[in-house]
Amino acid sequence: MNTSMKKEIMAMSLSDLNALSDFISEVKVLNGKATLKVGMKVFVVQKTKKTPGVITKINQKKCLVKMDGAIGTIYQVPFQMLEAA
Repeated sequence: MNTSMKKEIMAMSLSDLNALSDFISEVKVLNGKATLKVGMKVFVVQKTKKTPGVITKINQKKCLVKMDGAIGTIYQVPFQMLEAA
């Protein structure tokens, strides 16, 4: 991130920062939907770890991901938490 962008963000009010955060979340979801496909290997990104898995189904807001290493374990994961492997 460049310094001019950082300066503008530092000058924003709390309501502007919340709006920016919402916008960034929407962009993450749209980019995720455009790049993710069924059968694709992904990482489920959490605060402290990345867990590998495979997308089994794509819904409107979440994907069903079969986790590697876990026998038959399928989780509903938001697009924001997925990263291509």
